[in-house]
Amino acid sequence: MRDTKRVYSPPRTRLGRWLAEPGRDVPEPIRLALIANLYGTLPIFVGGVTNTILVAGAITARLPQPSMLAWLALEIGICLSRLAVLVVANRAAREGRPTPTDLNLLLAVAWAGSLGYGTFVSIVSGDWTVATLACLSSAAMVGGTCFRNFSAPRLTAVMIALTLGPCCFAAALTGEVLLAVTFLQIPFYILAMTRAAYRLNGLLVATMRAERENAALAHHDGLTGLANRAGLSAAFERHARQAPGLLYLDLDGFKAINDTHGHAVGDRLLRSVAERIADAAGPDAVPARIGGDEFIVLCPGQGRGALIDLGERLIAGIFAPHPVGPEGRALTVGVSVGIATAPEHGTGLAALMRAADSALYRAKSLGKGRCSVASRKAAEIETAEIETADISEETPEARRLSA
Repeated sequence: MRDTKRVYSPPRTRLGRWLAEPGRDVPEPIRLALIANLYGTLPIFVGGVTNTILVAGAITARLPQPSMLAWLALEIGICLSRLAVLVVANRAAREGRPTPTDLNLLLAVAWAGSLGYGTFVSIVSGDWTVATLACLSSAAMVGGTCFRNFSAPRLTAVMIALTLGPCCFAAALTGEVLLAVTFLQIPFYILAMTRAAYRLNGLLVATMRAERENAALAHHDGLTGLANRAGLSAAFERHARQAPGLLYLDLDGFKAINDTHGHAVGDRLLRSVAERIADAAGPDAVPARIGGDEFIVLCPGQGRGALIDLGERLIAGIFAPHPVGPEGRALTVGVSVGIATAPEHGTGLAALMRAADSALYRAKSLGKGRCSVASRKAAEIETAEIETADISEETPEARRLSA
């Protein structure tokens, strides 16, 4: 499995885009993941190029002709270039810089062409030991090409055709009538392997779609579409270094509406509230529903003043009428907000939620429809609880020694 933190650039040229095209209606994140698959892993790559260089070297040692020497030089040059591109691309992907994807694709095509040239000159040499070795090596590489590059079935088809296609023309030049069967055998083989690449590509894309859908279901609330607790936790891990602030929202009067008008109306009201929270929070924040009529808004890198301003806007926006009642009747619901900031009130999600919940309780006790910031005392209590937990885990001997 590729490192998901690495992002490889999509091809920029028309030829590169055509070669790497995975099919229609493939989402952009999946396209980028398929591009990453084209780079493969270094051990697999080294195994393949080592085989082709050794085969070319062995054949050249047996037949030191200019055509063989040219093939060996071509193999070494292309393979070293591909290795350099792979190393540069992996480093660039780790650092978030553009990767030479177009060059990687062109070198893959050139490598396939070099294999095809090698089989061609080996067959026309008249040395059937050399021809057998070259053809076996090319056939093995075709299998690897199909199973390694099926993320881009067009690229796979081109590489297979360039690798095996020259065998047909070489067979015609030998004068051996029996070898004419290659004009039927090899095109059918190319077609079969290409169809296999397209089928594997379809299965891979379908699997990746299912994985994305399952991940979305696992991290999002089914009713509102906001993040759920798991999604909130994952978002906090991503933004932990940005000293995130946190708003804890609890609706005022929702239970009465839900009991009076039924759960269907209550669900519509929750969806309407969720939309307003998401709109007010903006694209950089992470709104979440953690259960019932409770919501969290995670705000990376926001100071106390910005959080208070957002809390007040949320109170005003949510209190505006919601046309979700029976026959479109407008309903109103209030909200109270508790605010906590990192690192003042804690550095972990659980600590911030406890501090914000304490502030929320104070806002409700003061009359609801208010915004309250957690006090420093909440952070001190959190620290004391952690220290108490640490002491309770000590052995009796350790406590006696510390005393």
